[in-house]
Amino acid sequence: MPVPYFYEAPLTSNPTVYSLSEETSKHCVQVLRMKAGDRIDLTNGIGQLFEATISIADKKSTTVQIDAQKSMPTSTQKITLGISLLKNAARLEWLLEKATEMGVHTIVPLLCAHTIHERFKTDRMQNILQSAMIQSQQVWLPILSAPIAFEKFLSEYHATQKLIAHCEPQEKINIKNLTINDDCILLIGPEGDFSTKEIEAALAKQYQAIHLGPTRLRTETAGIFALSVLKKF
Repeated sequence: MPVPYFYEAPLTSNPTVYSLSEETSKHCVQVLRMKAGDRIDLTNGIGQLFEATISIADKKSTTVQIDAQKSMPTSTQKITLGISLLKNAARLEWLLEKATEMGVHTIVPLLCAHTIHERFKTDRMQNILQSAMIQSQQVWLPILSAPIAFEKFLSEYHATQKLIAHCEPQEKINIKNLTINDDCILLIGPEGDFSTKEIEAALAKQYQAIHLGPTRLRTETAGIFALSVLKKF
């Protein structure tokens, strides 16, 4: 049976004993029926993995003994995904989950001219990222930005390679023919695509226009497809 894996943000380097959060304690004791002597793995989401043994099993405050600690470097490839908020929040949640599983570095929800969206629930979205990180057994939690206006994003975010996928009929490079840098921004627009003004503003900031194939993709599909092509494993 795989060793259960949990996220504990407050964990710091070189602890010997640690008290799990009430949420993790409840999951261990009530859901998984774990008891003293059982093994678990913990991460703080900033590159550290802790191997631990339960010493006191309590549904509100389980105590563990830290047996070993490993520090794992972040990926040399850092992809920032700037993607429009969506009218259907469930589709955005799916995108966040899958992008996290794929090892994206930063996710920035965009407010574009054609964006139609529900209220962005930061805590819920952050929980989705945490769950996806745990499920995929990673030790680096992606950075999730607050929603930002497209124009402000162009001014504040920088990378050695900047890509924008859009549907307007102009010269674009096939994403599969790109040579990918380790520091990359990828922009994906809303259901109604980026506006002409937004595309022109991005191109003026030296963004490279790309296309993602012969079919028109939904926003979340485009984001995951592009990540799957760009991500180095």
